[in-house]
Amino acid sequence: MELSERKKKILQFVVDDYIETAVPVSSKSLTERHLSNLSSATIRNELSALEELGFLTQLHTSSGRVPSAEAYKLYVSDLMVKDSLTEKELEYIKKIFLEKADNMEEVIKNTAKVISELTQYTSVGVISPDAGEKIQTVKFFRFKPDTALVLIVTERRLLKDNYITVPETMTDEQLTEAENLLNKMCNSKSFEEVCELTEGIDDEFSGYKGIFLNVVEALKVYMTVKESDVIMEGEDKILDHPEYADIGKIKNFLSVVTSKDKMMSLLTADGRDIKINVKIGSEGYDEIPKECSLVTATYSANGVKIGTYGVIGPIRMDYQKVVAVLENVGKILESILTNR
Repeated sequence: MELSERKKKILQFVVDDYIETAVPVSSKSLTERHLSNLSSATIRNELSALEELGFLTQLHTSSGRVPSAEAYKLYVSDLMVKDSLTEKELEYIKKIFLEKADNMEEVIKNTAKVISELTQYTSVGVISPDAGEKIQTVKFFRFKPDTALVLIVTERRLLKDNYITVPETMTDEQLTEAENLLNKMCNSKSFEEVCELTEGIDDEFSGYKGIFLNVVEALKVYMTVKESDVIMEGEDKILDHPEYADIGKIKNFLSVVTSKDKMMSLLTADGRDIKINVKIGSEGYDEIPKECSLVTATYSANGVKIGTYGVIGPIRMDYQKVVAVLENVGKILESILTNR
């Protein structure tokens, strides 16, 4: 059923007020705060209709109404007024990122901290394994006649413990030649760019194509998201919200946010690069407690995916603030990483 404009406006006010106060919203408070042009009787009738439609619930007959999960979904998709950050908040984001602009790993890790501080909710991030980092050097070390150790140096780290098969007949001089050719091809390229070079390399790599393909397979291992790529900040912030005065709800929440496996599954579930994605209540995701919501954003720079970051908190979440923070953090992060 399509809601009338009046019902939509009343529902918007109910959600806004409940997010702000955590107190059930009455017809009297709506009249006093927003709808002085309507009688209390008219507002009561509209609230009853919205309750029958499943958008509101009444905990007690004498109390006001609270939004249902369906109300929050409609609010986010259709009723929410877009928020903006203050100049002070924008400067805070820039300051944190610019302090570490020369260290991509630190910038990426600080992203979750910035999001948690500005939203006052728990934040989580799943970093893309290569996150746009460039290969600087590849080194081969003969380990056995048919095996070589590969060390890959990137902007962020040293990747080791990779062993590739090489022909036993290959001399050390030939292995060095293969190393030089590989560095010529891979220098300043991302993992993804190197993996895309597998076609048409015969002329460039002559008899060393097998070695190149083995190195590509090693890179693909590092391009797989692992639990170690999950970052969390502000797990204790859930205690600031009245919904979690119940110890059972706290346990449910902590069982999710302290499980990197569950959080990784939630943040990568869609497999799509969606700018802002909102999951309200369980909404088909068993890992999310029904009283929680998860808002996520996927960030990129220079056309390469950096990672997916999200905010998890009570279903009575300040969606306006959360969406504004995620959008602005993404814009500033992309600008800094693109221009560094």
